[in-house]
Amino acid sequence: MAYLDLVDESRAEGFLARLYERARARAGKVYRIVVAGSLGPKQLNASLGLYGEIMHGDSPLTRTQREMIAVVVSTVNHCHY
Repeated sequence: MAYLDLVDESRAEGFLARLYERARARAGKVYRIVVAGSLGPKQLNASLGLYGEIMHGDSPLTRTQREMIAVVVSTVNHCHY
């Protein structure tokens, strides 16, 4: 099993700390999926931007439809959602 020394909120500094602050403001907490990207803050920022655009950007799908797709994909992949 791989082990990564992820950067939790108490150790975050600089750009990563700001990303965590934005995550907390948006979701009320910093979810583990966000912490999983802590070793590459630039990549984490891009990933969060992609997520935001997919879930909140202009689309012919409603927000509910997007959430339903996310739940089904996570379930099929045996991921916690």
